[in-house]
Amino acid sequence: MGSSVRELAEKTPAGRDRYIDLLRVASLGTVVIGHWLMAAVTVGDEGRAEVGNLLAVVPELQLLTWALQIMPVFFFVGGFSHALSYRSLSRGAGGRSVYSAFLRARLQRLLRPTMVFIGVWGAAALVLQLGGQGGGLLDIALRLVAQPLWFIGIYLAMVACTPPLLRLHERWGWGAFAALVGAAGAVDLARFAFDVPYVEFLNFAFVWLAVHQLGFLRADGRLSLRLPYVLAGAGLAGASLLVALGPYPLSMVGMPGERVSNMAPPTFALLCHGLWLVGAVELLRAPATRWLARPQVWRGVVAANGVSMTAFLWHLTAMLGVYGTLLALDVPLPEPASAAWWAQVPVRMAAAAVLTALLVAAFRRFERPGALGDRAAAPSGLAGPAAAVGVTLCLFGVLGLSMVGFGGLLEGRTAMLVAVHVTAPAAVGMALAGWLLVERAGRGRTHRSGEVRAGDYA
Repeated sequence: MGSSVRELAEKTPAGRDRYIDLLRVASLGTVVIGHWLMAAVTVGDEGRAEVGNLLAVVPELQLLTWALQIMPVFFFVGGFSHALSYRSLSRGAGGRSVYSAFLRARLQRLLRPTMVFIGVWGAAALVLQLGGQGGGLLDIALRLVAQPLWFIGIYLAMVACTPPLLRLHERWGWGAFAALVGAAGAVDLARFAFDVPYVEFLNFAFVWLAVHQLGFLRADGRLSLRLPYVLAGAGLAGASLLVALGPYPLSMVGMPGERVSNMAPPTFALLCHGLWLVGAVELLRAPATRWLARPQVWRGVVAANGVSMTAFLWHLTAMLGVYGTLLALDVPLPEPASAAWWAQVPVRMAAAAVLTALLVAAFRRFERPGALGDRAAAPSGLAGPAAAVGVTLCLFGVLGLSMVGFGGLLEGRTAMLVAVHVTAPAAVGMALAGWLLVERAGRGRTHRSGEVRAGDYA
């Protein structure tokens, strides 16, 4: 991989925004490290493995989520990338619709490794259940490893909504962003002041799409001068006031047993948190860009970008594998947050990093984007609708799987997705069917415009 990384790094266009690539890698890496740190596996009184949360054991550490809950930065980067990619494809479209090609271009490096992950874990879960295996940490793993797929589902929705939201941005600019912020605030007002049922779920769209819209503004160079200071200051002040005076919890990630979560569904406090993070990372842009001009640093970012999604998908598998090994070897698992527990943290995280690297080596080839310009024929008139149906099926499939997990494949175990009970086999089927539709609908368009290809910014 070394020679290919060097070649890619040397061919980087002069106008490429390298800081965006760094933010993508850094945000996913922060999530991985946060999960490894927060997970606290112990052995209960009955000898069964249990997974707790360090933040629940030491509530004071929940303040760390104001830095470690970095997913708003990833969605901000997504908005920037999607704007450039859609415009790049549109310039070479000759007036034809580019929606299906855009979806395929944006989702290749996302869905292919995701489908492999789902296939491997689905097959393993089926074999284990047919063999009568289970219990303990294995049951926990079958439930937990699918949970990060919620992020894939939200990202799919952002990709699908990019064309209409980009048109709104191009017409209204900051007004489109302000409308989404206002809608998110109105949802929380209806939820907490008037007890309107189910309205809170609208903020899965309004909160994350508002952060995504900031990426459009960044792509147009409209987050310059003093605006990062305004975003960071207003976001931090807003989140602080809402947590101090309102019904919002301190933690910016979900906590077990809490009455209100800032994450599921997202709250206006989480949106303020996202604004402060976007402002903060924008304030670091100039020094980081100078640092990224060093060839060795840039090669490292290029290499990490090529495997970051694979590492994200498999990092919980690696973490639980480390804990499983410790249990198999009868290594004592100390009480979370005790001195002995903290002493084990570096060893566990190093072992999880090694195991993640091995999993990345095994599955990284599925993250490499395929060629998008192999065929000259334009997609049929049904390509756009087919792609829209496909991405919708993928969205509900991966969201459903993140909720129900891989356990109980043959028992009909269900989870509530919006207003429908979904099983793991149904979720897998929807995700697979949707992916195939997106792949087929997006084929057949030649892209020959500019130095930034549609798949360059992932």
